[in-house]
Amino acid sequence: MAGNNTPLADELSATAKLRAELAEAVFPKPKQPTVIAVANQKGGVGKTTTTVNLAVALAKGGLNVLVVDLDPQGNCSTALGVEHHSGISSTYEVLIGENSLAEVLVDCAESENLKVCPATIDLSGAELDLSAQQRREFVLKEALDVYLAVNPETHVVLIDCPPSLGLLTINAFAASDQVLVPIQAEYYALEGLGMLLNTVNKIRDYLNPQLHIGTILLTMFDKRTNLASEVGKEIFQYFPQELIGTAIPRSVKLSEAPSFGTSIFGHDPRGIAALSYQKAALELANRLAKA
Repeated sequence: MAGNNTPLADELSATAKLRAELAEAVFPKPKQPTVIAVANQKGGVGKTTTTVNLAVALAKGGLNVLVVDLDPQGNCSTALGVEHHSGISSTYEVLIGENSLAEVLVDCAESENLKVCPATIDLSGAELDLSAQQRREFVLKEALDVYLAVNPETHVVLIDCPPSLGLLTINAFAASDQVLVPIQAEYYALEGLGMLLNTVNKIRDYLNPQLHIGTILLTMFDKRTNLASEVGKEIFQYFPQELIGTAIPRSVKLSEAPSFGTSIFGHDPRGIAALSYQKAALELANRLAKA
């Protein structure tokens, strides 16, 4: 009887319904390439996890996606199964002008539509190298402009930023059309968002007039807690247009996937975390197609 449904049974039913809904989904394509910096100055919010899984979801949905790993830790490269040891041509070589972006890109095994610019530990010295260059804030933008002029069929570029505001992140912001902000549903979420908003406003004033916070995604969401729901409502109150309607749940599988060198779609493709990222990616694609 319906009245005897357990929470687990209800969740399984909702998951099955979402899976069926997404199986029929069509991902629209933007009219022109869109460059998105995935950033949050607060660490531990699922920034790299979001970059990886949105990229794979969009690529599996038929969009041509480019991921630029701009974090010297290279966690994004690891999670996408891309080699990034020292000696590999990487984002660092692009920034110092030794290679073009096209020369360092590698294909991702998870989708034929996904290419990755890997990050190596060499990138940790890039800020020092860039500091002496003219127009040092625009090095990544210029490299991307050259690439996209030759490859206009690229639909989305996702840049995985370091969790700090240095010259690498400034390069990402100067090169981007918008910022996508993953936010953990916790007490200090809005404080971190306020800091990022101030940074974006300064970049817009001095370097990139079109930059704005275009997308906010709730991550590590535990719907069983009042705090998560309250944070979600508060963010929606201030950013109703930017907040993605799908929150990404807490998931052990999400944490495990990078250790296998894969996204959640390679590790647990039928689980609720994969479905949530797929639905969030579909909403993002719909937004970009209407822009």
